[in-house]
Amino acid sequence: MPSITEPKLISGNANLPLAKSIARRMSMHRGTNLGLVDARVERFNDGEIFVEVFENVRGEDMFIIQPTSNPANDNLMELLIMADALRRSSASRITAVIPYFGYARQDRRTKARTPISAKLVANMLVEAGIERILTLDLHAAQIQGFFDIPVDNLYASPIFALDIKEKFAGSLSDVMVVSPDVGGVARARELAKRINAPLSIVDKRREKPGEVAEMTVIGDVTGKKCIIVDDMCDTAGTLCKAAEVLLEHGATEVHAYISHGVMSGPAVERVTNSVMKSLVITDSIQPTEAVKACPNIRILPTAPMFAQSILNIWSGTSVSSLFETETLEPIYEGQFPD
Repeated sequence: MPSITEPKLISGNANLPLAKSIARRMSMHRGTNLGLVDARVERFNDGEIFVEVFENVRGEDMFIIQPTSNPANDNLMELLIMADALRRSSASRITAVIPYFGYARQDRRTKARTPISAKLVANMLVEAGIERILTLDLHAAQIQGFFDIPVDNLYASPIFALDIKEKFAGSLSDVMVVSPDVGGVARARELAKRINAPLSIVDKRREKPGEVAEMTVIGDVTGKKCIIVDDMCDTAGTLCKAAEVLLEHGATEVHAYISHGVMSGPAVERVTNSVMKSLVITDSIQPTEAVKACPNIRILPTAPMFAQSILNIWSGTSVSSLFETETLEPIYEGQFPD
């Protein structure tokens, strides 16, 4: 049964602009002003995090909006401490809205004597009192199984499909979706189905971690507008090299659609100087000023999708309906004009 009260949002410092955008979007849907709960998330001089909630949250359905992006440890601790503060303040239910789930790359043991950090983080979130997780494009879908609480994993591919159909309206038949590695084939195939495009794969071989020795293109990309799709872009080295290899194999132009723009180290400089015509990322991670200023990077909003997802969770209706492009189209009306 839906609550008779409105859902309440609270945010840490990881991505405050996104949290405010979600609140504004929910206000539009509900016809009432749903601002962020008044709270302070501060640090003592030694870096210790302190949280104080200034509003009564007893019996409320609380949603903490906090990606665990860089600095990952600080943002994760903010999320845990906020959850503990709300639990001790008798909140009815606590849902963590984690647009970017940090530590997701450590989802298995790749060699002896290494941790499975994603499972450790899952345990910490549950222990802090979080009862539900809402996230976007987990690095590995099996991370959902690390939790004994409900996990709603949204997908960026419906948003990407809407954008591609608008940007490539006159030449959609020339588009080919490319997976940058064998492990990302399922994600690329999903987008390819949505826009009715063929699929290609860039197979990369590493001599040692972080260095790509050789890349092989599987599929004929001659004369195609290639769209590389992946879940995250960290230093952009592999992405930029894949774009060069695709052009060498006959592609006319290369674009990339990435769910999470981590963009660490030399990433922005590499993208700026790359052969890619555009890199499209979402705002799941707060973009830096350098990312915003980069001429070939575009940022797609996730607030409409997260706002609708939160309302669906609060009202007890389907979240999986947002996996469909047709469902998101009216939600994103005006963002992708016909």
